[in-house]
Amino acid sequence: LQSIELAVAHCRDAMASAVVTNPISKEVLIDAGFKHPGHTEFLAELAGGRQEAIMMLACDQLKVVPVTIHCALRDAITQLSQEKILHAARTTAQALIRDFGIENPRLVMAGLNPHAGENGKLGREELEIQIPAAEILRAEGIDIGNPLPADSLFHESARSGFDAALCMYHDQALIPIKTIDFERGVNVTLGLPFVRTSPDHGTAFGIAGKGIANKRSLVEAMKMAASMAERREAHQGFAEDG
Repeated sequence: LQSIELAVAHCRDAMASAVVTNPISKEVLIDAGFKHPGHTEFLAELAGGRQEAIMMLACDQLKVVPVTIHCALRDAITQLSQEKILHAARTTAQALIRDFGIENPRLVMAGLNPHAGENGKLGREELEIQIPAAEILRAEGIDIGNPLPADSLFHESARSGFDAALCMYHDQALIPIKTIDFERGVNVTLGLPFVRTSPDHGTAFGIAGKGIANKRSLVEAMKMAASMAERREAHQGFAEDG
């Protein structure tokens, strides 16, 4: 925790351009008194309690954002709201422009229920929460359609139609990206005043000390942090010139 605090302080003091964190054991931290569900919430507090910080998982082929994150599945369903979707979509669109260099980002939304609810026959969250949120976002100029069935959203040809997918709960987002590119996936925190990435895997205590750990995700996290920081600086300079 002290190393994370120090890294954030270095960014705040312009001594570093980005923070790259390694995996943490939530169980160990919680037993030691850690009060946050995960990295994202802790970093948001270090950034001054910024509520807009959200998690993105990214690789070359796919970017996903879970609208609800570290909670039980039954709680994710009850916590899902129009406000959370609006917040996640706006933050994601801004980050795609500023940090990833995508001028006109295209977002897609995964339906919460099977077959995206079948027009209310398999659940009404799409009709009552997700579609109204999509209508508000389109009125704001954000390119996003109505919710689509999650089971057909992540195959190769479907992925070519969007830049990032909003998913309604943790595993809906993480299963496809870890299936597509487990070794190169990167966890990115959006909405912070500094760039933060980390490997998209856990601590793997079971292989500690055996010399078989795969460094790929950490390398990709460092490369992505560098490119994001460079783009953010260029975008900031352009905004100031404008």
